Amino acid sequence: MEFVMAIVIGILFMAAVYLILSRSLLKVILGTGLLSHGAHLLILTMGGLGGSSPPVLADGVTDYADPLPQALILTAIVISFGVTAVILVLAYRAYAVHKTDNMNLLKGNDEHD
Repeated sequence: MEFVMAIVIGILFMAAVYLILSRSLLKVILGTGLLSHGAHLLILTMGGLGGSSPPVLADGVTDYADPLPQALILTAIVISFGVTAVILVLAYRAYAVHKTDNMNLLKGNDEHD
């Protein structure tokens, strides 16, 4: 299962880098979202996927799962949602002012590709 997850994580990172390197601001935002999801899956995979043990330690229980990766991912998902919302609002405002989402035009370059 870890091998399949490694392939999925690689595909997410590959698509994220491709989108981040584009000239459209919306594609850059989507790329950062994909990159964060790939990082979440990477942390979960490194924490261990297998096991039927609960992440709760009770009296007499000797086998339990590590709850730390799950707690970190839950926190990271909430933070990435907030950051994505702020970036989308800033991108909308930039589009409303400049009437374009082309990064070269927003920087002030005169290249029209």
